[in-house]
Amino acid sequence: MEALSQLPPTLIAELLALGIGAGFLAGLFGIGGGMLLVPFMTLILSHRGVNNNLSVKMAIATSMATILFTSLSSVRAHHRRGAVRWPIVRGMAPGILLGGLLAGAGAFAVLKGQALALVFGLFVAFSATQMLRGKKPAANRQMPRWQGQTAAGAGIGFLSGLVGAGGGFVSVPFMTWCNVPIHNAVATSAALGVPVAVASTLGYVIGGWSMPAALPGAFGYLYLPALALIAAASVTMAPLGARAAHAMNVAQLKRAFAVLLYGLAIYMLYKAFG
Repeated sequence: MEALSQLPPTLIAELLALGIGAGFLAGLFGIGGGMLLVPFMTLILSHRGVNNNLSVKMAIATSMATILFTSLSSVRAHHRRGAVRWPIVRGMAPGILLGGLLAGAGAFAVLKGQALALVFGLFVAFSATQMLRGKKPAANRQMPRWQGQTAAGAGIGFLSGLVGAGGGFVSVPFMTWCNVPIHNAVATSAALGVPVAVASTLGYVIGGWSMPAALPGAFGYLYLPALALIAAASVTMAPLGARAAHAMNVAQLKRAFAVLLYGLAIYMLYKAFG
């Protein structure tokens, strides 16, 4: 790619570092790493002259596209350990595809970022608090039937498509609330990141089809040089994150995941009020 060969070495190093961090988080927590990528990508694009509104959207779209590669690498590592609950994936994937496509192709272009950031930050903070409380779910609570899983998947796919995240910040707490063990929830969330990324990225391509390139190598909302570098780095790190996840006990993993969620919530609330 000609645009990739023209990137400054410092920018290449920054994008590779982002990919390493995102890939490790994807394997460790079953998330796509989007909440790490989006703020840094926004900063990078802004420094390269992209206006604030477009830089946020390009960061979200590019982040989500990288999640496809990261999730595939992460889920392979979890599947080898037998941790993915494939019936849950089959139950939630149709809703995720619908929600992600609707978000990427429609609502992504019209919703105001501040209101979305506020709702997202409050929800993530609530999820983290529930995990830290360690309150056991009702013993008889199980995953809902396919209709409920489809509806939950649609909500996860829609929210993920709007913020450029793989959905683990919602799907992992949801599954643990339904008595899915945390290691299985993390692994299954990694698998759910694939349909999230496919549907949302397709939506971004449709929504940005007629846009002029904001930078060399940009295609609509996607910044292809960043996509290539981040994906290459994240794919190599995701299996290491998955290995670390299975080496930790349940309490440690829940605490670590809750700390990450609080960090994401603080950032989103800052964006809402700042």
